[in-house]
Amino acid sequence: MTSPAHVAIIMDGNGRWAKARGLPRLAGHRAGVEALRNTVRAAPGLGISFLTVYAFSSENWSRPKSEVSDLMGLLKLFIRRDLAELHQNGVRVRIIGDRAGLQPDIRTLLEEAEALTVRNEALTLVIAFNYGGRDEIVRTARKLASAVARGELDSEAITAESFAGALDTQGIPDPELVIRTSGELRLSNFLLWQAAYSELVFLPCYWPDFSREHLADALRDFASRERRFGGLGAQDVAVTAKG
Repeated sequence: MTSPAHVAIIMDGNGRWAKARGLPRLAGHRAGVEALRNTVRAAPGLGISFLTVYAFSSENWSRPKSEVSDLMGLLKLFIRRDLAELHQNGVRVRIIGDRAGLQPDIRTLLEEAEALTVRNEALTLVIAFNYGGRDEIVRTARKLASAVARGELDSEAITAESFAGALDTQGIPDPELVIRTSGELRLSNFLLWQAAYSELVFLPCYWPDFSREHLADALRDFASRERRFGGLGAQDVAVTAKG
């Protein structure tokens, strides 16, 4: 089975998982962190080189302040408790998203995680934090527009490739597979540019229940698909040749 090099996951359903069990939402987020740990541990053995997870969207700030505070606390806890293991296992941490306006302690923690693991090669864990696909595209457009205004860049030199190279995901290949849990059937502003040709798998399970087996099943689903990228599939080519 050929595994995608880059898998991206929308980790959805923590709150509903908790509600179904009569637990507070924080319990669902804590269970979701454990599911993330297990997924990161499983990824290299399944042939995945890049794993991107949607940890906190730019829209999540609209949630109740208490829940936002809980999520910030869990992020700090995850990095402080798990960073040593991630580093020991050769995991490189990359953060994408808008860092402007983040609390200094959060920003420092993210930067330290990136700096410590920068040379690791077993797996690149990309954490989308304070991230929104539209926001990323707008920030990138502004950055390139400023370069043009300063005379450092010719507007005619801006191509799809150069634009992609200025995104938060610079140096990271586009995801071949995007997985979303909880049964929702949308991207929710996640990797809008990068997922242009990604295969999509939507799972009914809530994120805290996501397991290695769910990931392996999604990879098998991916392997069974024919990726055309706007061209003809092998069967179509054969029919055309005969015709």
